[in-house]
Amino acid sequence: MILKKKEVRVLTPLGMMGYGIPEKWYHKGVEWKPDVITVDAGSTDSGPQKLGLGAMTCSREAYYKEFELLLDTCYNKKIPVFISSAGGDGTNAHVDIFLDIVKEIAGKKGYHFKIAAIYSDIDKEYIKKKIRQGKVAPCGPLENLTEEEVDLASNIVAQMGSEPFIKAMKECKDLDIIISGRSYDPAPTAAYAIYHGFDLGLSWHMGKIMECGALCAEPAGRNIFGIMHEDGFTLEAPNPAEKCKSYSVAAHTLYEKAHPYLLPGPGGVLDLSGCNFEQISDSAVKVSGSKFVPKTYTVKLEGAKPVGFRTICVAGIRDPILIGQIDSYLEHIRERVDEFVGDPKSYELIFHVYGRDGVMGECEPDTETVPKELCVIIEVAAATQNQANMICNKARTELLHYPYEGRIATGGNCGFPFTPLEIPLGEVCKFNVYHIMEIDDPTEVFPIKYLEV
Repeated sequence: MILKKKEVRVLTPLGMMGYGIPEKWYHKGVEWKPDVITVDAGSTDSGPQKLGLGAMTCSREAYYKEFELLLDTCYNKKIPVFISSAGGDGTNAHVDIFLDIVKEIAGKKGYHFKIAAIYSDIDKEYIKKKIRQGKVAPCGPLENLTEEEVDLASNIVAQMGSEPFIKAMKECKDLDIIISGRSYDPAPTAAYAIYHGFDLGLSWHMGKIMECGALCAEPAGRNIFGIMHEDGFTLEAPNPAEKCKSYSVAAHTLYEKAHPYLLPGPGGVLDLSGCNFEQISDSAVKVSGSKFVPKTYTVKLEGAKPVGFRTICVAGIRDPILIGQIDSYLEHIRERVDEFVGDPKSYELIFHVYGRDGVMGECEPDTETVPKELCVIIEVAAATQNQANMICNKARTELLHYPYEGRIATGGNCGFPFTPLEIPLGEVCKFNVYHIMEIDDPTEVFPIKYLEV
């Protein structure tokens, strides 16, 4: 291992671009002289709508405001900025929107930048070829991907690893900005450290923690600063009120993982079983012992398709007699709605019962506590918005008036906090591509465009 630098200094101003950078502590982080600023802009946490309908996680105005701050630093301080998963889903269209914002700000302020744009939309014929070769598998307890589902997806992206970022740095010296499509969240931070010769395991682990900003601090914050050394990396938040503690950093290492110390990603598995978390000051932690185990190179495919239209209704129930028989009561409501519609397969009706198991569902461990009140959200998905509205209306009126054993009043089983009572939510999507695909070259499906603005 030949190190190009004795250390690599990274500032991540927040865990999700568009959510608001605390400027005071961002500027303090800049004063600590980072070599690079990395910001993740993407996630599937907020559901399939972005991929299915081409929406962004945040508004263009929110992104514009943060771009102004980042580009001022990039130009005036000569600190490169790497932004991943543009727009939230990382589609090519959203990479281009981010590029347009950069061009607009650069034109207004007279800035000049060298930029690499890395794209992640995957050609559907390429995926079908991989399916026929047996090189696409489910990511979790899902069905095998079919060519039909590939065609139904509005957009399909793949999570790139570090290699496209490294390729861009190698091919374009003095690069100011990288804007990437869908990326494995730790990729930009890990890529910068790997490019400069640092250990794969340490680089991926630092990226894993830093991509969430200062969530690893106590209390959790936004700006986080990391320094990579040959034998480990240190983490500290610029805001002195947010202190990195050995237990808080270790706890965040468990974040968003199905296994306590194994984290699969593009090209291998991060093994954290031998990690050490050392408190080196009141507010800083050093992490060491992270290992990266290479495996067959795979990338995660993400795709979504429209499946209809959704309408909801929110209702509150406080009658203990009804609460005591809510399951059987809701089944009666479902039967009445099925009878009314005539074709139960033409729609989907879901009751979310908050106060009982609305969060955990079937996984709720406490089945004995009797709640004082319930919030029931009626959710209906159907082929058209009018259909969804009509069915939700039927479910609401049944919920309000259907009799139940022991009822003292003659109606008014629940209350409604919002009007309109049926709230149309528009087109609804679902993830239909959430699979792993083997590729031979980690950069082959991620084209790079270089430009100066």
